[in-house]
Order: sequence, then structure tokens, then C-alpha cells
Amino acid sequence: VYYFPNFGPVFSSEWPTIKAAEPQFNGHQQPKVPMWGYTNENDPVAMAQKIDAAADHGIDAFIFDWYYYDKDDSGLAGHPNTWDGNKYLYKALEDGFLYAENNSKLKFSIMWANHDLGENVKGAVQPETFESLMDYVIENYFKHPSYWKIDGCPYFSIYQFHTFLEIYNNNYEEAAAAIELFRTKVKAAGFPDLHLNGVLWGLKGELLTNAVNYFKLNSATSYVWIHHFGLPSFPSTDYKVAAEGYFNGVKYGGADNGLENPASTIPVPYHINVSMGWDSSPRCRNADDWMTRRDYPFGPVIVNNTPYLFKRYLAKAKELTMTKPENERIITINSWNEWGEGSYLEPDDVNGMGYLEAVKEVFGAE
Repeated sequence: VYYFPNFGPVFSSEWPTIKAAEPQFNGHQQPKVPMWGYTNENDPVAMAQKIDAAADHGIDAFIFDWYYYDKDDSGLAGHPNTWDGNKYLYKALEDGFLYAENNSKLKFSIMWANHDLGENVKGAVQPETFESLMDYVIENYFKHPSYWKIDGCPYFSIYQFHTFLEIYNNNYEEAAAAIELFRTKVKAAGFPDLHLNGVLWGLKGELLTNAVNYFKLNSATSYVWIHHFGLPSFPSTDYKVAAEGYFNGVKYGGADNGLENPASTIPVPYHINVSMGWDSSPRCRNADDWMTRRDYPFGPVIVNNTPYLFKRYLAKAKELTMTKPENERIITINSWNEWGEGSYLEPDDVNGMGYLEAVKEVFGAE
């Protein structure tokens, strides 16, 4: 399950935006109110509650959205609560999860969210920054006993491969040499290899083929359904329409961002995604032009995404996944706590633990 780390202390997180959200059309359910309250995920005690709930409902791992930029990024320097010189929004993992007394109950891994932050903070870092990233994650994350590994290989996901290529001026040979260096460092640390995962949002067409050939990509997956199936109805699209659009893309192709062709044609294992919902309207700050604009975060929202329907598509994903070899039986879920995008498993005041119960009913829990 993807974990978005931006819900720490109220004064320095996205909680005020969530609190201030207002309905944008008749029947629009906003604001979303967390049943556990506006907790501080950087607190190991608060994180322990999340770990218990996830593990007890059949979830195996958190994939943390993880940010690493060049040290001199002036756009982040004024945010001491979220920035340490390279890492951004890192405290939920490093202060919360890694210090939670029960973190042995749940695996964790990272997806390098290497996108730009506005105009000034660039995801295409310097080559030396990427090398320092390798050393950092190996030492501080991969060696942790709770780090998620596939066949003994630490799982490392890249959100935008096209941005990664920009580091090396779109030179595949240089980029491939960097990935090979990463693999060499991982092996030197005592692991069989690196499990390199690519998110299809940044992988499509020739880039997907080249990532397999040059970088020895091990697997691909998705972050959220709407990357592949644009919501057709504004201001709202029914959950079943979004779900069927995505699953049709997986089976038949005709979708976007790497699913132009059926997922079966991807030359590495593709891990199916299940999204709980989509409603990024809180991030529009209740703007007057919400109903007329179409750019993020002003696009349509998903409605009728009940726990029952979420459970139906979890079951569909499981059915498709159980036909694969055991070490490829992986499903990603969006998301544990994307409150600002309306896709979260954490309990709220409308559905309680309903979405977590759906996961447990489909996948069980030890």
C-alpha cells in the first residue's frame, strides 16, 4: 500500500487543507474527517497504530513516497520540518515507522517520487546526488530487518523514469551505468541484487522497452488508476466506470501511460493496482473556478467508491494475480493516506474501518 508522508504536525502538514475542504457540487462528500483524528505520523506511537491496523487487516507492506533532491534546492531550504538537505517529507518513515516498537509486523519500502516540486525544485538531480541516494538507502533502509525484499532483493521503485533519464541528458548508456553501479553497491552490501520497479506513469512506449533492455527492470506497476484512465465525466465519475476503464486497459490495452497495449505484453511482471478513490479537490483550496478548470487539482472526482465496490475490485485483482508465479503475486493499493487526493484506507467518520475490512475480507490476515 502506498503511503504519502505529509500528515505530521498539523501546523506543518496538509491537515489544514483537509480540514478546510468544502463540497464543490451537490452530494460531494467534503471535508473528509479522519476517525483517528489529525494525528502526527512522525510520532512512533501514532505510527504504531497505523502499523497494527495495516498488519491486522492483511496488508504486507507500506511503500513510502520518498523524496530526494539536490542539496542546494533553495525551494525547500525554508522548510526545516520537512527538509534535511536532500530528503523531503521523510519524518513519517525515519521518525515514525523506524522508531515504532511494532515495525517488525509490517514491511516497508520506498518509491522514489522523483518529480518536480513546482518550478524551482527539480526531480532530475545531479548524477552525484543519485549516487549519494544509493549509499543512503542501502545503509539506512535496505539493511533494516523490516525492509521489503523480493527473492532477497530490496524493492526500489522509481516514479518517473523519464525524469531519471534527464539526469544523464537522456543518454541510456550513462543511465544504465548508474543503475549498474546501484546494483553493484547493493550486492556489495550482501544482497543478491536490487529489485528495480518502474511505475508506468513514467514508463511507456519505447521508454518501457528500453528500461527493460538497458536497466534490467525487474517489474512494473501503477500508482493510481487515473494515470491510465482519465475520468470521463465532470465534476464526478462513478467508481465502477473508473475501475472498469482501468481493468479493461490491463486486459485489452487502449489505456494511457504504459497500458496502450495489454499488460500481458509488458516484458516484465506487472503488478495490478487497486485505487480506493480519487478526489483532489481539497488541493484546489475551494477556488471559485473549480467547476470551470480541468487541470490538477481541478479535475473530476470519483464518487460512489463504497467499501463494498472497493472489495469487489480487490477480489478481481486477486483473481488475476493468483494465476501468476508465487513471487509475482503482488498488488499495489492507492493508498494508505492520500487524504488530499481522496484515496485512503485509514478510517474516516463516514465509513469507519470499512476499506480496511474490505482488504481483510479479500486477503485475510495472519
